[in-house]
Amino acid sequence: MNIDRIRTILNILFMIGALASVILYFTIGEDKTIFFYVCGASLFLKMMEFVFRFLL
Repeated sequence: MNIDRIRTILNILFMIGALASVILYFTIGEDKTIFFYVCGASLFLKMMEFVFRFLL
């Protein structure tokens, strides 16, 4: 698979995760653990895209 295609897919998944994180932040009550998991996964995807951009 092409590296640019992988980067595009990772960016789309990151944007979906970031939007989900914002929605969860404002809709979840006291316990925000699911927000932290979704936000952390989104940041991980963005870091992987960053690695693909600069190292490959």
